[in-house]
Amino acid sequence: MCQIFAGQDPETYAFQTRSVRIGGHSTSIRLEAAFWAILEQVAAHQGMSLGKFVTKLHDEVLELHGEVRNFASLLRCSCLIYLDEVRSAPKPARPRYACPSALHLEAAE
Repeated sequence: MCQIFAGQDPETYAFQTRSVRIGGHSTSIRLEAAFWAILEQVAAHQGMSLGKFVTKLHDEVLELHGEVRNFASLLRCSCLIYLDEVRSAPKPARPRYACPSALHLEAAE
């Protein structure tokens, strides 16, 4: 089991620092590369750029809670929520026949 975790490419957990503009101010956010990749997926799923998604999330948290504490951790937890929702989403039905030869046989009958 540990090979799944220990054997991963070190680049996935290397820190990356990205600059974003939130509330008119430039700031830097430092996350592991894997989290940035997930955030890019979330942003694309929402039809936004990564910068716009991060800004919108920050603004919504500020509106709900009056402050944004530990934004980097909030982003990581948002990734986990997203992955859980993706994993829980209904899977599309598989084709009745996965093998091309089975399709050929059905057509011949």
